[in-house]
Amino acid sequence: MEKTLISVIVPCYNQAHFLSETLQSVLDQTLADWECIIVNDGSLDNTEEIAQEWCNKDYRFKYLKKENGGLSSARNAGIVISKGRYILPLDSDDKIHSTFLEKIELAFAKSKDLKLVTSKIKFFGVTNDEMKLPDYSYQKLLVRNCFVCCSCFEKKEWERVNGYDESMKSFEDWEFWIRILDEKSQVYKIPEFMFFYRKHKLGSMSNKFVRDPDFYFGLYDYVYEKHKEIYKKHFPNPIIAFNENLILKEFNEKVKRNILFKLLVKIKSKL
Repeated sequence: MEKTLISVIVPCYNQAHFLSETLQSVLDQTLADWECIIVNDGSLDNTEEIAQEWCNKDYRFKYLKKENGGLSSARNAGIVISKGRYILPLDSDDKIHSTFLEKIELAFAKSKDLKLVTSKIKFFGVTNDEMKLPDYSYQKLLVRNCFVCCSCFEKKEWERVNGYDESMKSFEDWEFWIRILDEKSQVYKIPEFMFFYRKHKLGSMSNKFVRDPDFYFGLYDYVYEKHKEIYKKHFPNPIIAFNENLILKEFNEKVKRNILFKLLVKIKSKL
């Protein structure tokens, strides 16, 4: 089977109106050795029509249609048929910089021990701010995600851990990073804005959390139970962790009661 260097996997569910902008950012890449697999996850809009137009435009675009199964299922389905040594997931409403794939190739070429290549992130849409995630350490990754889904890894790592967990309806990329990485893993962050994350007016992670916190608490519980031995290894004394959490909550409540904080909130609400 003919090999490709990087396979870009683009799951799409009812986002045909954003899809062309996303695929144009792939076509604009300075690195030529790529394929882009568009996975139609049972969309009810004209995703198929748009995808076929791009497949006709450039042979490196491939199209796969499947029944709706969720984001993890769509990514797995695309990766199964991919020919690339490296995998870059890209959601169908986001974009990448024209040199991203080239810089991914350079990073992996410089170090054979690299497990993941990521980059700085910038929002676009309703805001153009930088999206800041925690600096990576494996212990930090166990309690909060340090990477966006659009980070690059070797396909053999996906095969080793049996892909994304299709039972998860959110946090699936975070849980996937926990499985392909460990405390010895090398990760490289390109110090430039290579990934552009579309910020929508509604439906953000924070809004969903407020509306249905039990759903997300359940996901945290699921991740912990699935990897309990890893958590026990890195956090052997849960009482200390719980105490630190209480201290942090008490500090936050104290800050919220401060008159300067209340004034700042009031000013921001009027902007």
